[in-house]
Amino acid sequence: MTYNKQRTATNDSMIAVKVHNIKKTFKTEKSIVTALEDISFEVNRGEVFGLIGPDGAGKTTLFRILTTLMIADAGDAWVDGFEVVNKYKEIRKRVGYMPGRFSLYQDLTVEENLAFFATLFNTTLEENYDLIKTIYQQIEPFKKRRAGALSGGMKQKLALSCALIHRPSVLFLDEPTTGVDAVSRKEFWELLRQLQIHGITIIVSTPYMDEASLCDRVALMQEGRIMQINSPRGITESFKKPLWSVRSGNMYQLMLDILALDAIDTCYPFGQYHHVVFKDETYSLENAKQILSTISSDLEVKQIPATIEDCFMELMRK
Repeated sequence: MTYNKQRTATNDSMIAVKVHNIKKTFKTEKSIVTALEDISFEVNRGEVFGLIGPDGAGKTTLFRILTTLMIADAGDAWVDGFEVVNKYKEIRKRVGYMPGRFSLYQDLTVEENLAFFATLFNTTLEENYDLIKTIYQQIEPFKKRRAGALSGGMKQKLALSCALIHRPSVLFLDEPTTGVDAVSRKEFWELLRQLQIHGITIIVSTPYMDEASLCDRVALMQEGRIMQINSPRGITESFKKPLWSVRSGNMYQLMLDILALDAIDTCYPFGQYHHVVFKDETYSLENAKQILSTISSDLEVKQIPATIEDCFMELMRK
């Protein structure tokens, strides 16, 4: 391990999390798997920072290192100014962590879970009620209900309340909206924005590309590497190629036919449309329609702005 034992704190008061050249591998029976490869980034205080990527990208491993639950093989990291190996006790007092899987006590009631976690941090629900009030009021009618009997959305809010019960300065949320309905997802992100008022730095991981636009900045991750870090707008504006959406009655056959054309650079399915990029970036709408008309005359073709997912797919090709 190559941690510098003398570097126990950072001096930049504006930086909440700093990661420098973090590496992590795991040994299996047949091979060595690289979970994180030379990861570096910084998160500003009070920022909502997103780690965006599919399963296996390394998001959970990185969270476990930053919350002092795992030690990296190489590199350095600081949370709230404290180095993650030597100052783990200080960090654990200052961070809230909501893991991907619901990890509260299923047989305890809502209020019993909150009381338990408050006791761990030598605090009470009443002491920090102003911080979790908006969240807790939504689950308070079910405070006598066992956690295991709650709906997915209610479990999510209970877990968030427990992670906030000691008023952390940095909040880590590992895929918090996975498995919940669209309404609960929307409500959850509204709650995160309200937490920013209290100055809490929020680092959230998600496989949902649409949630990237809800962050101040995002890091796009794939196979243990960070491909790009920028604001959501900065990422989409970096997509310089004209992008076209195409639709017809038989979408599967349409994709096969489009990919068979020599003029096509890429074609990916996106919901009810295919997103298409031509090799010649100077094509107009008339050019695009003329080329695609060789496939079918019954096509809907229009030029569209790139999404985060379009940018992600383009970065994966590089």
